[in-house]
Amino acid sequence: MDREEKIRYLLGAEHYSTEDLRLIVEVLRGEDGCPWDREQTHKSIRAGLIEETYEVIEAIDKDDTILMCEELGDLLLQVIFHAQIETEKGNFTLCDVTDNVCRKLIHRHPHVFGNLNVSSTEQVLENWDKIKSEEKSRKTITDKLRAVPAALPALMRAVKVGKRAACLDFPDAGAVVDKIHEETDELSAAIGSGDTERIEEELGDLLLTVSSLARKVGIDPEAALNRATDKFIDRFEKVENEVLCAGLDMNKIDVTELDKIWDKIK
Repeated sequence: MDREEKIRYLLGAEHYSTEDLRLIVEVLRGEDGCPWDREQTHKSIRAGLIEETYEVIEAIDKDDTILMCEELGDLLLQVIFHAQIETEKGNFTLCDVTDNVCRKLIHRHPHVFGNLNVSSTEQVLENWDKIKSEEKSRKTITDKLRAVPAALPALMRAVKVGKRAACLDFPDAGAVVDKIHEETDELSAAIGSGDTERIEEELGDLLLTVSSLARKVGIDPEAALNRATDKFIDRFEKVENEVLCAGLDMNKIDVTELDKIWDKIK
């Protein structure tokens, strides 16, 4: 189809498919398409991919299926857009992306598509990791540690690295708590020194140790921190409402008075 035929087809469709979405992106990036879409690169829309991923996660957390359907569509658009950029370069197509992931899933599920017998979810995961390591030629534990994407949220990355380095781990949660006290003391000393680089290093060590504690007690640190942040926002709103009802300005009220209101609400 030429450009006009594609547009007539898309305007006349009653229901759209994944292929139709790919065709829309092709038209948008094609000759006489949208100037903005034509200018985009992998790097220019990288932030959009991250944002859409988190919007899907938020919809999941809210258990909002209508919102989830919408956000999954936005995320799918990101995947198709990136694939279209490479299609134009002649490197790979969306079909290649789909073919690759299909082959990967079949290969990593020999207990379904092959003759391997498994009796538990744990065995499935162990076998998955083994096959993945063989595919990626990861022979050492360090190889596996370096394979954790550096672009992951820092706490998530720390937890994943900690799991893969389980041979060098704290014996129990109590030992991690002791280490947290030690790291806190070192951070306090660094703050006292006024050395910014040292403060950053010690703060990083403390956060890494906190991620180890979360892993040891089976808590997702990202989720825990998000809940704590939500709780802070809710309490802040109550404090602000009380201040505003008193006809005062949040930015001008005495900090001591704010602390009293905070403690009362808390």
